[in-house]
Amino acid sequence: MVRVLLADDQIHVRSALRLLLENEPQVEVVGEAAESTSLLAQINALNPDLVLLDWELPGQQGSDLLNTLRLQHPKLLVVALSGRPEARCHAKEAGVDAFISKSDPPTNVLSVLRGLNIRNRE
Repeated sequence: MVRVLLADDQIHVRSALRLLLENEPQVEVVGEAAESTSLLAQINALNPDLVLLDWELPGQQGSDLLNTLRLQHPKLLVVALSGRPEARCHAKEAGVDAFISKSDPPTNVLSVLRGLNIRNRE
């Protein structure tokens, strides 16, 4: 079972992701965060395997937040989300495990998650 935490300031994005992921048999959505302070607290409390991270999440710049996550939770997989095309390069350069555009179809979200080597990170 892969434990996922959703981090996006837009409730409709979190709700759509939750609905999509709840239909996946090997995925459990363990929490949601709308800003970086809440995200960090929930990661510490819930110990997810993967975070779907809005690259523009309020509170900390994406690359700074990613650095914090990598220092505190080195095995955590981080998949960046953004509706801005230029964010892909910034997120990839910062070292995210994958990037998903918010305009991608739901099947792409699932394909990216299935393609991540989650078991070897445990």
